[in-house]
Amino acid sequence: MGSNSIVSNRWMSEKMNCLDLSPNSNSDNEEEEVHVLAVDDSLIDRKVIERLLKISSCKVTAVDSGWGALKLLGLLDDDEEDKSSSSSSSSSSSSSSSAGFEGLKVDLIITDYCMPGMTGYELLKKIKESSSFREIPVVIMSSENVMARIDRCLEEGAEEFIAKPVKLSDVKRLRDYYMATREIRSVQSSVNVNKRKLQESFDVSTSSSPPSISPSPSPSSASPQSLFSSSAPCSPSSLDSPTRRIKMTSFD
Repeated sequence: MGSNSIVSNRWMSEKMNCLDLSPNSNSDNEEEEVHVLAVDDSLIDRKVIERLLKISSCKVTAVDSGWGALKLLGLLDDDEEDKSSSSSSSSSSSSSSSAGFEGLKVDLIITDYCMPGMTGYELLKKIKESSSFREIPVVIMSSENVMARIDRCLEEGAEEFIAKPVKLSDVKRLRDYYMATREIRSVQSSVNVNKRKLQESFDVSTSSSPPSISPSPSPSSASPQSLFSSSAPCSPSSLDSPTRRIKMTSFD
């Protein structure tokens, strides 16, 4: 594998091919901005990835450790927070982010693999175990192309494994990929909302309709047997008896 080769999930290119990713000059910059959390213990590498992300119109929050990333995301318990006390330095491209990280919205996480205290793989596992952040795409960077390491990260849920040094084209492609997946999720959300509204409308119309009344059978539709089933069998009267009629005739 080349020095800048990229290993990614197979369905990544399929998602991107479904959408038009050409820039739209009329789009709102705030809506198009992608917030990326960059994690790297190397100051130089961290500044490089931060610079590349800013050139690609991304908002960046950079931290120097996996513990720092978990603390920023609010995923540390009391014991883990003690371990992270030495890894709490962070920087941000936004002054509001440096003031506090409550309610921080992160769209994409890019992390180095080899870091002291917590590797990028361990950080990946922590994020994927979180119900709040498991859907955030995580990209792993490394200067070592070890296939076992790459396979393990992809199996754990990493979107990509990028070999260092990271290029500007890599960062721009990651941004385009995220924008594509965000548009797909938006379309899917709209479809789900429309389905739910249609189902609710159907349920309301069904519950408001009057109950059906079964028509009672008319006398003409009743069978001959049903007309006489409630009474005893009729016997001919004494006047109608053939024997009685003969006797009366002979007497007269």
